[in-house]
Amino acid sequence: MRITKELNERLTRVGPGTPMGELFRRYWIPACLSEEIPEPDSPQVRVRILGEDLIAYRDSSGAVGLVDAYCPHRKAPMFFARNEECGLRCVYHGWKFDTLGNCVDMPTEQPDSKFRYRVTMKAYPTYEAAGIVWTYMGPQEHTPEVPDQEWMRAPATHRRVSKSGEHCNFLQAIEGGIDTAHSSFAHNNDLENPRLLRNLDRHPKLDVDFTDYGFRYASLRNVGNDTTYLRIYQFLLPSQQCRGFLVGLDGKTPEMPGMYGHIWVPIDDENVMVYNTLASADIDHPISDEWWDAHESEMGRGVPERIPGTYWLQRNAANDYLIDREVQRTKTFTGIEGVNTQDYAIQEGMGAIVDRSTEALGSTDRAVLACRRMLLKLMDEMETGTAPAGTEPETYREVRGADALVPTGTDWRDAAKEMTLTYW
Repeated sequence: MRITKELNERLTRVGPGTPMGELFRRYWIPACLSEEIPEPDSPQVRVRILGEDLIAYRDSSGAVGLVDAYCPHRKAPMFFARNEECGLRCVYHGWKFDTLGNCVDMPTEQPDSKFRYRVTMKAYPTYEAAGIVWTYMGPQEHTPEVPDQEWMRAPATHRRVSKSGEHCNFLQAIEGGIDTAHSSFAHNNDLENPRLLRNLDRHPKLDVDFTDYGFRYASLRNVGNDTTYLRIYQFLLPSQQCRGFLVGLDGKTPEMPGMYGHIWVPIDDENVMVYNTLASADIDHPISDEWWDAHESEMGRGVPERIPGTYWLQRNAANDYLIDREVQRTKTFTGIEGVNTQDYAIQEGMGAIVDRSTEALGSTDRAVLACRRMLLKLMDEMETGTAPAGTEPETYREVRGADALVPTGTDWRDAAKEMTLTYW
């Protein structure tokens, strides 16, 4: 499938009124982390999603609002508003709005004025679960059920979530996430160890199945001794990957088998916020703060690795991701620290929106092609009045990815029936 410049525009533009933007607006998507607005009446935060500037806040009752970033009166910035008594009060003229966008006080008008009843602020519904504030930005009559995935149902002691901003279009970030072949190269962090599983076979065979919630695909690598390294990925619409972690890169079972995933939420056409999810798949293995902090730093996105007070990385294009050429020559394939940072260096380095019309795709790009075909099909169908797939929880609530070493010749679909069973 050749992606023309016109199709590339259709796939990558996400602002209001664009086909892809309207598709995203038909799903519940993350707006921010719960930790960003931790307490009632805590300071509000700026949020930018799908090209729209918004404000997220927690009111006095604990309810979360996601409202326009600018007051409807004279467009003053609501970031500077007072969060008080179940509403945001604009500091310019004192107009106050609740989480539903209703104007509840207009002190500049006469006490008997009814004008406030005719003034509203744009507000989107929210749903808080698993450490994330989710929002639905589409037509009210098409509002789907709230999300319900296995990692979300895990106890708080057994799940974690983080996020980091990336300066590129959401689609090239997704395509990096669902590209299994690059891990043999970009994430080879031990050049002296040729026995790493992903290095034993650098040309994995890929197989893709479309599903009611998106698609799933298998990566199969021949790692010797009549053994295949099988990794099953799940792609949940509109922009989420779920995979297992049951086998370590050295072929050993890790201490904590888990479910890993990413949710890519477009900030605008040229930036994306990446939510990283992890849940332990075993009741006997909660996730400690120490383990999580070490994991996030290893990925390159822990608190010490971020620009202070933000979710953006210190290693970035402005400093060439602090690449160390000597480390690249002798120790790691890229010379860049952090798996997450390695991905960002490559994906951001392609430019804000990569020109897909000049690509030369190979056999390991089948999942990338599947994603593009699926999104194009969904946009076409939505424009003819067909509801997009994957909006109802029953289609995905039991979905889980898997990793395993299996006998060569094993049918991965048969293996998946046993390996992808949910626990929570």
